[in-house]
Amino acid sequence: MDSATYWEDRYGQNQTGWDLNGPTPALQAAAEGLAKDAFILIPGCGFGWDGEALWAKGYRNIYLSDWAPSAKTAFLQRVPDFPETQFVSGDFYEWASLPEQAGRFDAVLECTFYCAIPPARRDDYAAAMARLLKPGGRLMGVLFTFPLTEAGPPFGGSLEEYEARFSAPFFLEELGPTNLSIPPRADKEVFFCAKLQAS
Repeated sequence: MDSATYWEDRYGQNQTGWDLNGPTPALQAAAEGLAKDAFILIPGCGFGWDGEALWAKGYRNIYLSDWAPSAKTAFLQRVPDFPETQFVSGDFYEWASLPEQAGRFDAVLECTFYCAIPPARRDDYAAAMARLLKPGGRLMGVLFTFPLTEAGPPFGGSLEEYEARFSAPFFLEELGPTNLSIPPRADKEVFFCAKLQAS
């Protein structure tokens, strides 16, 4: 599943259960407190509905990332004035490791990306986010809370896991239920906000 081929196949077979066909209410609410010139990253963005909504609100430093080239194609067809270079296709970790990405972002918005990462690679996720964010930047969004499974993605997770993984170098400012969950996920996810502490 760590390949463009896997995710392209999911899109090609219309196996996109994560897709809301519109923006994620919790992510849009989280972004409301960000300045219009903030650098915002949405990894594993899928068809990019949240990026499209923020772009329409005047946020111009939006960066999107997804394995599947077809997701990028579909997004740019809907939002033709969006800079193509701000939608990254391919391996997120390779892109995140580039020198020019270090400390670049004020915020990372998380929704259905973390849950698609095998548990053995989740420390890599936390390290990548710490590298991408500016000191004081925030990683925030929604995380699933159904039990871990080998049958993923999605793989699930728990409050205990999130409390441990998003401690140092982060400070976990918020972790709990949100009334902005969509009905099918209302009892299966929590909102979190983790602030990157200065080194």
